[in-house]
Amino acid sequence: MTEPSAANGLQVSTIEPETRPQGYRAMLSSAVANLNPGAFSFVMGTGIVSTALYVNGAGTASAALLWVGIAGFAVLLPAYGWRLLRRREQFAAGLLGPRSFAFLTIAIAPNVLAARLVPSGHTAVAEAFLAFGAAVWLFLGYAVPLALITTTRRRPSLDQVNGTWFLWSVGSDSIAVAAASLAHVTSGDLLPVVAVVCWAIALVQYLLVAGIVLARLLVRPVAPGDLMTSLWIFMGAAVISVLAGTRLLELPPDSLLLPHAVLTGWSIVLWSFATWLIPLLLALGVWRHGVRRIPLRYEFGWWNLVFPIGMYGVATHELGRVTGTSWMTAMGRGEIWVAVGVWAVVIIAMAVAAVRPHLGTGRRQAASQHLP
Repeated sequence: MTEPSAANGLQVSTIEPETRPQGYRAMLSSAVANLNPGAFSFVMGTGIVSTALYVNGAGTASAALLWVGIAGFAVLLPAYGWRLLRRREQFAAGLLGPRSFAFLTIAIAPNVLAARLVPSGHTAVAEAFLAFGAAVWLFLGYAVPLALITTTRRRPSLDQVNGTWFLWSVGSDSIAVAAASLAHVTSGDLLPVVAVVCWAIALVQYLLVAGIVLARLLVRPVAPGDLMTSLWIFMGAAVISVLAGTRLLELPPDSLLLPHAVLTGWSIVLWSFATWLIPLLLALGVWRHGVRRIPLRYEFGWWNLVFPIGMYGVATHELGRVTGTSWMTAMGRGEIWVAVGVWAVVIIAMAVAAVRPHLGTGRRQAASQHLP
């Protein structure tokens, strides 16, 4: 606050030393306590766009985004740990809620970073990220569905089903992508087997969840506000399986448990379905915001758009390269720049949304100081 000086009436700052730190700590504590369960989607989106830029030959920009993704991971991991230790009940309530599968982003994000680190030669760091991601995936991959099945507090309705449920299969595929990428630069039979098994698990999980989500959309009434950006994970879950398939196709056939024909066939089927989904998802967005007038304002769920769009570009390019389909490779290169543009828009919107409340507070304080 400010007080007039007894000598000349000028306003002299008398801010107490503890006021600012206490306010800052309270704000930080509140932000961590209310941390979005899927906050690691920021790392996922940034990591896959970094991979996309690397594929397109933009090495410097790719490295810059890789560091942004690693920094995001380094900030979010202790924040989640603090929330787990200091807000156990709130954390447990999230694991029992309809968006509990969003916690799997904690496992997916390090695997996305691991896959990007491999071509840069950081094999040991990539292995550490994969080990952490695999451990979290193994725990949450069972804990989340078990919690939903056994809890008595869930709603007995399809209305709780949403797009974040596809993260169940994305988590399995992220292990497959990272393990297959590392198998290219390391020896041994373990990583190829892990990659194939996780790819197969992800395929079954995707088909199961797709049936449940489609039943939710077609059987139950859908309000415009219920169509969240997480529905784009429907497409992203398909194309990360395509990317995993392309990484497996580059491994020696005798190191895999499945023939290359099966991997190629399923990759093409999933890519085709994901491509078919895009106009449908765009049309639902137009219906939500254009027809039903839901305001288009930033929310953290926008990062659910970045990862699927970036993954589609990378998977399309890599499938075209592995199968020798030139038009598909060119299509992937073009779509990669779309993903870069979406990432730029979302991160700018996130920065503006974070700064705007403080600008408003500053203006109000300045106006109050000029009042008579």
